[in-house]
Amino acid sequence: MENNNPPYNEPPKQAASIPVIEEQLKVEKEVVETGKLRLIKKVHEEEQEVDIPLVQENITVEHVAVDQYVDNPPPVRQEGDTTIYPVLQEVLVKKLLLVEEVRVTRHRTETPAPQHVTLRKEEVQVSRDNEIRIEPSEGTEPETTT
Repeated sequence: MENNNPPYNEPPKQAASIPVIEEQLKVEKEVVETGKLRLIKKVHEEEQEVDIPLVQENITVEHVAVDQYVDNPPPVRQEGDTTIYPVLQEVLVKKLLLVEEVRVTRHRTETPAPQHVTLRKEEVQVSRDNEIRIEPSEGTEPETTT
């Protein structure tokens, strides 16, 4: 017969416990000056001549006698560049007498008028420090770029 019992000098087996470790990462940002830029702005001025036409309007007023009876007042009317305004007068018979027409004509002339203007142009120059140094965080080496 076989003996399945453990020998007396061995202690009975127990469940083993294994410690569990968890690592967590905390990320933070920090603004670090890594270099400097220099901006130089220059303004250049240049004289130019531009041809701008000068527009001039003259008005001619002309009175034209009509002396004609009408049943209804005539409307203001346009004939080309001339605007015609009727002038009415009531007479004792209660009729309308078209006394005259006032004609207003526009005459438009254009003459070249060269003007001198100053035009400005901006130019920006950017220069950078030759060496940009990034300061190390804990446990890292300094880094240099050019």
